[in-house]
Amino acid sequence: MGAAQGTVSGTGRADAMAARLAAAARARGIDEAGAAHVVRAFELAVHRRGLAEEDPDQLHPGRTVLILLEDGAVRDRTVLAAGALVDAAHPARTIAGTEIEHAGFAEERALVAAVPAPDAADELLERLLVATEEVRLLALADRLDLVRHLHLRPPAEWAATHALTRTAYLPVAERTAAVLARRLRWWCDTFAARYLAPGR
Repeated sequence: MGAAQGTVSGTGRADAMAARLAAAARARGIDEAGAAHVVRAFELAVHRRGLAEEDPDQLHPGRTVLILLEDGAVRDRTVLAAGALVDAAHPARTIAGTEIEHAGFAEERALVAAVPAPDAADELLERLLVATEEVRLLALADRLDLVRHLHLRPPAEWAATHALTRTAYLPVAERTAAVLARRLRWWCDTFAARYLAPGR
């Protein structure tokens, strides 16, 4: 397997995602070195998280990068690599800044640290609105992948996660990236109708 594809956790799903990331990056004009850089960030995230192959969160780092590429129109290798390292909703899975830097991602360290953790809606909305566009895109891509898999998490988490997404992340998306806003709006409406409707 080529350098840009690499090997990750030794699982078929992770290896396939590494190859997919490399191909998607190259298809959007990112050179081999940039694609390899992004895949190395994905490798670090998957190894560090240590989740089982069947865990739906295992490939969150790769899916976040794909959202940035496909829906966020991000072409900056540093922002894409940072996307693989962000997991704002799960602080215990966040890789320490020193580890990120020592692994060769010094620029990404600052971006990852700047992504605010999900918090009270008013505070989160304000923090996101004053953030740089790159940080907003990272936060939105991270959130979009999380909520797309919310139905696999305990139902006790559904209402609060949905509410925060609608009141904080969606308004930011509407000011930042039209495609991400459309994806989040569709998810908010569909999830509410399917899982939060009265009588369920």
